[in-house]
Amino acid sequence: MIKAVFFDWFNTLAHYHPPREELERQALQELGFAVSPQVVSRGLYLADKNFYEENARLPIRQRSPEEQARIYAGFQLTILQEASITPKQDLVLKLMSRMRELNATMKFILYDDVLPTLKAVKGRKLTVGLLTNLQREIDSMCRELGIASYIDFTVTSGEVGADKPQAPIFLKALELAKIKPQEAIHVGDQYNNDVKGARAVGIVPLLLDRTNLYPEITDCPRIQSLIEVTKYLG
Repeated sequence: MIKAVFFDWFNTLAHYHPPREELERQALQELGFAVSPQVVSRGLYLADKNFYEENARLPIRQRSPEEQARIYAGFQLTILQEASITPKQDLVLKLMSRMRELNATMKFILYDDVLPTLKAVKGRKLTVGLLTNLQREIDSMCRELGIASYIDFTVTSGEVGADKPQAPIFLKALELAKIKPQEAIHVGDQYNNDVKGARAVGIVPLLLDRTNLYPEITDCPRIQSLIEVTKYLG
């Protein structure tokens, strides 16, 4: 019997505005390259995937400044390669610099299906947790976005000293919910971080795949809208 639902934050409950795709295309256009939205989206997906895998191996924040710079450069390098743009070093550095400026203009906004889903889950008297690899406190953001009343607790990697897919962040959520692993569902958009991490401690995973990036995944339920979560609550 499911007693709690845990949600990932970025690209599950919230996303950036302006969208990263728009800002990346803007930066590339300023540098003289016209790239389609589809290509930029695919490049960001691959860059995110590489970044999360690196972070799972050893958190980026724990690495040397030189290695951090290499990884962040690699992020933009992946996008350039997907766009078939020759990734010269000066171009990568210019793109990194411009994206730092543009990223400072972004803020988090909710997806349209978040509030209906949270209301439906809370309507079933279930515990709701928010699990995120963000280092900073997130409760104030939940209040600003109007969802704090639907969330019973939040767990950040900064609090537990470990990022998803490592176990501590999931185990802390189980402790706060006071339930067994098999009594919880975790919903997230990253296969390695969310699905593998939750499954490793016995939590039931749901992969949120809004734009059909994971058609090959068949070893766990895959949903394209958060509202589909209610079908798995029993």
